[in-house]
Amino acid sequence: MTTSNTEQDTNSNKCMLIGDDVKSEYRAEIPNVVDTIVESCSRKACFEHVDAAIIPSRDAVIEIIDITKRILYPGYFENQVIDRANLSYQLGGEVNDLFEKLSKQIANSIMHDCQRYGEKCSQCLSSGKKETLDFLKKIPELREVLASDILAAYEGDPAAKSYDEIIFSYPGVLAVTIYRIAHELYKQNITILPRIMTEYAHSIVGIDIHPGAEIGEHFFIDHGTGVVIGETCQIGDNVRIYQGVTLGAMSFPKDETGNIVRGHKRHPTIKDDVIIYAGATILGGDTVIGERSVIGGNVWLTKSVPPDNTVIIEEPKLIYKKHRK
Repeated sequence: MTTSNTEQDTNSNKCMLIGDDVKSEYRAEIPNVVDTIVESCSRKACFEHVDAAIIPSRDAVIEIIDITKRILYPGYFENQVIDRANLSYQLGGEVNDLFEKLSKQIANSIMHDCQRYGEKCSQCLSSGKKETLDFLKKIPELREVLASDILAAYEGDPAAKSYDEIIFSYPGVLAVTIYRIAHELYKQNITILPRIMTEYAHSIVGIDIHPGAEIGEHFFIDHGTGVVIGETCQIGDNVRIYQGVTLGAMSFPKDETGNIVRGHKRHPTIKDDVIIYAGATILGGDTVIGERSVIGGNVWLTKSVPPDNTVIIEEPKLIYKKHRK
């Protein structure tokens, strides 16, 4: 038995009407759902940021990183050729753009803290411009430190064919570049922004460097995935570390009320000329790795190592089994 086109159209229209009724039935519940969500915003157990100053924009921070990279490495990340004749014009435009964007985000960060702590916010915009100018003045010095990091990568990796390859493609260099930008802002007591920067690097290359860590010159992270460097780490000059290394805290002391005590040194100190191989874990604020020491792969350390020592795990016993035919 066949169904005529007219009957098919009628059935189709009925289905559409039933569908519209069902949609209306479910949509009628949406205002109630909205009310419960709004009500939950007043619960102490939930987090919200209503009636508060605007916080720095993650998208704007990523744009700031990209502009700063173009200033730190002129000619590497532009879409056009730069020559000496137009270098001043090109960098002038980038610096002005960075000044406007960074000063706005720093001001937002300062305003957020003022409102958070109930302070007056009369100089926030002016402070944002001042702090940005202070940061811009550090760029020549920052470029020199990063140049030493790139040289360390070239000297420490025989697979590197050129400095260009390192700047363009090495995840460790990208992570350290963003860290060094964030660290300068961290030293200026700018909140939120530095952490957004380093967590952005963490999200794209898998290297987690807290902006509060102190890292010397000629620093190289080879391969890099899984590296963690904690807030109170102190790392000297000419240090090289490999993938999977953790420079972390051993424990978190608490006060009499059970809250974590903040602000004390929790992470290790790595002296000059140290090499730390893949998978090593070094923990504790009192742990010091002496100059020129080598920490082998997968070593677990919670005690200090004197200078000029190599620490390795005792060679495991390997068992060879012949395949049965």
